Amino acid sequence: MISKIVIANRGEIAVRIIRTCKKLNIKTVSVYSEADKHAPHVKLADQSYCIGPPRVNESYLNANRIIEIAKQANAEAVHPGYGFLSESATFAEQCEQAGILFIGPSSNVIRQMGSKIAARKAMQQARVPIVPGTEEAVASTEEAIRLANQIGYPVMVKASSGGGGIGMQTVYSEAELTKAFENNAKRAKSFFGDGSMFIEKKIENARHIEIQVLADQFGHVVHLFERECSIQRRNQKVIEEAPSPFITEQTRKEMGEKAVQAAKALHYTNAGTIEFLVDEQENFYFLEMNTRIQVEHPITEEITGIDIIEKQIDIANGKPLTIEQHDLNINGHAIEARIYAEDPLTFFPSPGQIEVFHPPSGEKIRNEVGVTNNYLVSPFYDPMIAKLIVHGETREKAITLLKQALDQYEITGIKTNLSMLMQVIDHEQFKAANTTTNFIESYYLPKKIH
Repeated sequence: MISKIVIANRGEIAVRIIRTCKKLNIKTVSVYSEADKHAPHVKLADQSYCIGPPRVNESYLNANRIIEIAKQANAEAVHPGYGFLSESATFAEQCEQAGILFIGPSSNVIRQMGSKIAARKAMQQARVPIVPGTEEAVASTEEAIRLANQIGYPVMVKASSGGGGIGMQTVYSEAELTKAFENNAKRAKSFFGDGSMFIEKKIENARHIEIQVLADQFGHVVHLFERECSIQRRNQKVIEEAPSPFITEQTRKEMGEKAVQAAKALHYTNAGTIEFLVDEQENFYFLEMNTRIQVEHPITEEITGIDIIEKQIDIANGKPLTIEQHDLNINGHAIEARIYAEDPLTFFPSPGQIEVFHPPSGEKIRNEVGVTNNYLVSPFYDPMIAKLIVHGETREKAITLLKQALDQYEITGIKTNLSMLMQVIDHEQFKAANTTTNFIESYYLPKKIH
């Protein structure tokens, strides 16, 4: 059984993992870069090791050093959180070879789902609907133009590897496609070492709805319902809610069943998320699978009462899932708002010294935080510094509570997106649940923020 875990991450997710480990009486080992030596996750862990300079390729992406630390600390397992090495098949494989449990799926599954092209093929074989698009990597701009004309504009140019909106762009014409294909291929090659691209149909007025799954080592899979993650900027989520206010109970059932079907076809183990695009008629299409814990997992925990990190550890320990699908129910409504150190007018990161950090508190308010007063927000990492989660009996009550909580939030010394979040949830279209992926472009008016 696991008695000590190395947390190969930083910030709020590292703090979150430590919290569950303490509940389970599991010792924790934090790793940190020189820029993070005063970070909360360093102080909260039972042991801490400096992993290298601030740059990620010299610290949090240094797989060999993390495995070395796991051995040195006599830790049986590594939890990768999200981002960094969490979806690195190579790192998972290195852990397996070193006799260290990787808290996640097998390296083979990570590798398969890490390629969007391979993932699309796997979903087709599992009879999960996919967005119309190319079956293989597109070899040239000329081929991209030919295929886009067949599919019909608008189309999405997408990098086969990676995530976070990198190497992804919507194009509406042949002229746009020529430039977008070459630029995004170069960017994908730079970020992920893989410049292969594919093209798929752009689903207009789509919603981004994902299904959380848990799968043990004995073939038992359940889903924990859906999260709606449509409000995004730069293809990255900003506000998520569970359950979706849009889909019917029948669509919820069908999406859940397809997600479970997909996980079983992959022989998936641990926690994972099947992401779908859903059109105005509630037709849903596979987008990608994230083979890790999601940033937005707390809202699923709030409506189901299940500690997903705990389940990840149990599964890694070889324990069978003790829950059946019919045991699971949706309790109320939860919303998560991501707090970023960024300029709300441009969405550019705003690193610097936080003077005062005072999150809200109260019943049904949950804070996931990776910073403190006088904390220096580094330019080397993602600018998300915290998450605010609320849980209400209804969506309307959750929105009201979120508004009150955001109003209580106090952060000084840096720019944040608090005003942007307030404007979004106060918008009539948000209240009416008209939250498609083009919400920010359509309704967010930063010039009106004071």
